[in-house]
Amino acid sequence: MTPSTEIYIHATETDPAVQAQAAIRAGHHRLLAALRAKVALLAELHLGAGAREAAQVAVTEFCTGEVRRHLAASDQALYAPAAGAPETRLLIRALRTTAVTLHDRIDALSRTDDTDASAALAQSIEAVLATHLAVEETVLLPALAALPGADLPTLAADLTTLLNGGHLDQPAVINATELPHGRRHPRIFARYARLAPGEAFTLINNHDPKPLRREFEATYPGDFTWEYLETGPQRWQIRIGRTTDD
Repeated sequence: MTPSTEIYIHATETDPAVQAQAAIRAGHHRLLAALRAKVALLAELHLGAGAREAAQVAVTEFCTGEVRRHLAASDQALYAPAAGAPETRLLIRALRTTAVTLHDRIDALSRTDDTDASAALAQSIEAVLATHLAVEETVLLPALAALPGADLPTLAADLTTLLNGGHLDQPAVINATELPHGRRHPRIFARYARLAPGEAFTLINNHDPKPLRREFEATYPGDFTWEYLETGPQRWQIRIGRTTDD
């Protein structure tokens, strides 16, 4: 019998995917609220010279710290799993282009000593970031929830790990028999997503994972390699890699 803690109604508040989306949105809102408060202090209030310089330092440190940390974590936890899939490839390119724009403006903010220029740059960063996060919420998260092989609760947990200063495991070997059944394919796809072109990992299983291969063919057609190292009868080993021309 399935434990009651794992029973939920799809697309309701009890759905883990819905909860994951809500948690990611809440993080977005906290980030934007904190940035807006600092930008307003610098750009909208009539402060004395000393207070305005302190506000400039505060918004610059927040952008170079918290904003950049969020952009990097989102790229690794959310963008990488969707970067190779035909359904989301162009979306990820667009999001990464916007992230580059944000990094460029943060660089400019960190270089200037002029408070008026800092205020203008901070306001532009706030505006671009708000749009960027809105696209993540309204387009990327629903796409990830529907993407074969992606598990939004797992990806949200990865995002939280990175934002808290942790690191994601990148094992050279994944033993599927040691993973909970419902988490096997998402964890394997997450590991694949973090491969650089030409890299690979080894999957160990107690049967030939043909359904997994079909999911790879549907999600990453032509972008992955699949090499049998051992073919039973008790154990299968498959080397799964990312092609060099991905």
